[in-house]
Amino acid sequence: MSKKILVIEDDKFLRKVIDRKLLGEGYETVEAIDGAEGIRVAEDSKPDLILLDLVLPEISGFGVLTELKENLATKNIPVIILSNLGEREDVEKGFSLGATDYLIKSHFNPGEIVEKIEAIFDKGDK
Repeated sequence: MSKKILVIEDDKFLRKVIDRKLLGEGYETVEAIDGAEGIRVAEDSKPDLILLDLVLPEISGFGVLTELKENLATKNIPVIILSNLGEREDVEKGFSLGATDYLIKSHFNPGEIVEKIEAIFDKGDK
């Protein structure tokens, strides 16, 4: 059974690139283009992992992360923040709100994102 990954990203091009890469690696994907939709989709689809942008319409990524971690149905889903916000305060805030990992978009290619995802799944399977 393939793992399901929710990609919450408002940049259509980047969302499609990540989606294609994940599908090619055998993952199932679901998408959301803003924070409010991301929360709804997470609750409805119960993904195994969430890739979360921080700069989103409706509700910011930090707001989404806070809501996901306060919700019993979604609080245990690992969340990887994928953002251009690379300031130390942003990274620290992401981890303090419950993110599993934090990737700066400009520093990672889709293959490296998959490696991070697989490392999280490998850790969870042990």
